[in-house]
Amino acid sequence: MVDRTRATRRDFLKAAASTVALPYVISSSALGAGGGVAPSERVNMGFIGLGGQGSGHLMGGAWTYVPGGYVAREDVQVMAVCDVRRERREPAWQRCNQIYAERFGKPGYDGVKAYNDFREVLARPDIDAVLCAVPYHWAAPMATLAMRAGKDVYCEKPVAITVEQSQMVVETARRYGRIYQAGTQQRSEYDGKFRLACELIRNGRIGQLKEVYAYREPGAFVPSAWTSDQSVPVPDGFDWDMWLGPLPWRPFGGEAGHALSGLFVGDVNWSPHHYDIIQWTVNPDPKAPIDVKFRDGKIDYHYSNGVVVHSEAYPNEPVGPNGGACFVGTTGRIAVDRDSIVSYPANILREPLLPNDERVYYATSHSGNFLDCVRSRKATICCPEVAAYTINAIFIGGISLALKRDLRWDPAKLKFAGDDTANRLLSYSPRPPWIL
Repeated sequence: MVDRTRATRRDFLKAAASTVALPYVISSSALGAGGGVAPSERVNMGFIGLGGQGSGHLMGGAWTYVPGGYVAREDVQVMAVCDVRRERREPAWQRCNQIYAERFGKPGYDGVKAYNDFREVLARPDIDAVLCAVPYHWAAPMATLAMRAGKDVYCEKPVAITVEQSQMVVETARRYGRIYQAGTQQRSEYDGKFRLACELIRNGRIGQLKEVYAYREPGAFVPSAWTSDQSVPVPDGFDWDMWLGPLPWRPFGGEAGHALSGLFVGDVNWSPHHYDIIQWTVNPDPKAPIDVKFRDGKIDYHYSNGVVVHSEAYPNEPVGPNGGACFVGTTGRIAVDRDSIVSYPANILREPLLPNDERVYYATSHSGNFLDCVRSRKATICCPEVAAYTINAIFIGGISLALKRDLRWDPAKLKFAGDDTANRLLSYSPRPPWIL
């Protein structure tokens, strides 16, 4: 069978390479001399998806933890912005050029280009890395195509909407030797609260870890055929077909968000943040089976080291109800969320870690860690394997909730043991030509 996506993309790359405009030339004095960052140390980046999260990364936002955004960094050169909505990409394009014009003293600077089709960004040989902040269904296909095109990738969560997609991201990063960072920034940000909790627990400060209470349940969305009870005109400047991409065709119904229901199983919005921290702390064998127990609309994960993770809050614990976790051991417990960390007894947090205690990957800036790894070629703090392990836990929990029964998951085979019905929910068929 002919791979229509690869054929289409190959033809496109040939055409695009001949039409891409050269970047605006800036003098070495502006970019490297006089104490600045040398051009060889800058990372040339494209930004795909310019909604709240994407524009926040680009130009600064409270939730992105990049003061002034990537465009304010001296070690980054923004080369391209891309969005299927004209009202998003044109203001971002104009603002980036304005910022650089003021910084470099170059009136009329036009080195940042704007695109509707992300493949034009990927076709540019002068772009080293891309940041993808796109609707859920686009995350894995776009990251895969970017890595095939030789780009390093920072991808906002969720990294995929099926187990099959998450494995595709892992395998592509390995095959093409690309750096990949998942946007589950709790490992890096929030004053190190989550890292501290992880290290204290791993080093036995609450005794043997027995239970974890997760404040976000995986959720359940059962795949089904998409329907729409209305069709309204697509807004001018909105490429609806490109927005849908690999999803089954449906008419524009007046809105387009992340989670059009009926395709994937699991809460892929908030759960990746919290289950990432949980699995970082539980630290089980990633190849060992995980049993998922369904009980009265909730689920329990049973890990190979005996730890049980509950999809509900710890009774009467004020820390974490809006997202976080409570870790319960034989001699104490620790609860942590983005705002607070508490321990019972309280002295656990007052006793410093010792020089010989086990430590985990250290990073204080998620975006900075990505850029450091682009230069060093070392694995990021949320590399593809880590991201896939987390999102897969959410999927299998969501499938258990959807089917309302227990399941046994084999991470080595990426399958449920002896359950064809559950296994059918691990993938979906993309719409041509987006078959990867």
